[in-house]
Amino acid sequence: MCSSSPDVSSASPTAAFADGEAMPSSSAGKGVGDNTSPHLRWDGLPAGTRQTVLIIDDVDVPLPRPLLHTVAVIDPALDHVAAGSLRPGTPGIRFIRADLGHRGYAGPRPIPGHGPHHYRFHVFAIDQQIPDTVATVKALLAAMAGHVLARGTLTGTYER
Repeated sequence: MCSSSPDVSSASPTAAFADGEAMPSSSAGKGVGDNTSPHLRWDGLPAGTRQTVLIIDDVDVPLPRPLLHTVAVIDPALDHVAAGSLRPGTPGIRFIRADLGHRGYAGPRPIPGHGPHHYRFHVFAIDQQIPDTVATVKALLAAMAGHVLARGTLTGTYER
């Protein structure tokens, strides 16, 4: 996802589900659940954090790389996102277009019978502002390169 030096400290995301546990059905995607983003909180962001980035991906999708469900650039003053708030128009959150062509939260919709999918919620503390001109995931990752102060990952599962 984003490389950084081995001495990067860890941010600790938490949610309504425990790491490695099933996500609530309300968080499942359109046509499966309510597509309501779960409450997500992080702590452990170091001094000097100028931007927080949240990337949600599915590592079990049968594609050559994980599928990006949500990509958000978040005001560093925020230490959480309330349930349902990962949508365009939420103050302090700017979305980059994700793999399915949307902006905002896209909950789990794994292939029926494909087994449990693992959805990783990556939180990055960045030491510089991500310019508003950054509009693609490729440009976001380039802007983050060499600027990650801390990172943390929470994994939720979903199966149908």
